[in-house]
Amino acid sequence: MTISRKELSWMYETMYKSRYYEDEMEKTYTEGKTPVFNIGSGTVPGEMHLSTGQEPAAIGISVHLRKDDIVASPHRPHHHAIAKGVDLKRMTAEIFGKKTGLSKGKGGHMHLFDPAVHFSCSGIVGAGLPQAAGAALAAKKKNKDSVAVAYIGEGAANTGSFHESLNLASLWNLPYIVVVENNSYGISVPKSASTSVASNDLRASAYGDNVKGYYVKDNDPIAMYHASKEAVERARKGEGPSIIEIETYRFLGHFQGDAEGYRPEGEVEELREKDPIPLFRDLLMKDHSFKEDELVSLEEKAKGEVDEAYAFARESDYPDLEEALDNVFI
Repeated sequence: MTISRKELSWMYETMYKSRYYEDEMEKTYTEGKTPVFNIGSGTVPGEMHLSTGQEPAAIGISVHLRKDDIVASPHRPHHHAIAKGVDLKRMTAEIFGKKTGLSKGKGGHMHLFDPAVHFSCSGIVGAGLPQAAGAALAAKKKNKDSVAVAYIGEGAANTGSFHESLNLASLWNLPYIVVVENNSYGISVPKSASTSVASNDLRASAYGDNVKGYYVKDNDPIAMYHASKEAVERARKGEGPSIIEIETYRFLGHFQGDAEGYRPEGEVEELREKDPIPLFRDLLMKDHSFKEDELVSLEEKAKGEVDEAYAFARESDYPDLEEALDNVFI
């Protein structure tokens, strides 16, 4: 199964864009929070969960998705949003709490909604699973071949909503895909201390013969591409739901400000030696005939889009105080 040059270019550019975006957010988030950390102060107030290192999980499936496909993301959503094509300027403004944001600055980084590309996320663990199942049911009832994807961390695979959603998705044979990003930790609890199975793709067989499981090792974007391609094609043809678990890496803490005392010494350094972006870059040049200047051009394009988004957010106005109760349910 070959991958087109266009797809490979998109995958690399989007991975690079996501990483550059998160690197910039890591720096921006510290503004106004030193020397004493105060979660409510600074340019970007509130909690912040960055996806640095987990880029292959997003681009490997989003390369197969269409605008009308639905994505439900968890509290670590930026790489998913970028890969799905969420408006980057309005997304950044939302994170900054500005009135030009996706939700006029009222949602923040864990509550990004862009109906134009059918993207949503939630800070509640496992909350996107039933929402994506509902979207898959709607697509089936409308006789559409769109699919619904729910991204979760491996910790959310132990929630009731995981079982309930997959049970109904199998029973109703929905175009539903669960992507489990296994970064080894549910906040600070290692997977080995919380989960009884070696990987969550093994759970697929518990829901019936029409549910298929895939496991992607080593944070590999190419392997994620192939597993996702099959899962998406199965869903579009009405062949049933899928669970894809990808072994991925969280280079940073669970949240910005996390002291990470639970991580073994040297773990992050070892993980960064397996950084998927330079490895993918080398692969493109070695095995797919990409030239250095081509990749630099993609990188510069990605940087330009991110820089424009941050400038837009910084220059945008904050909402007026009297707008606090507008567009909310009370």
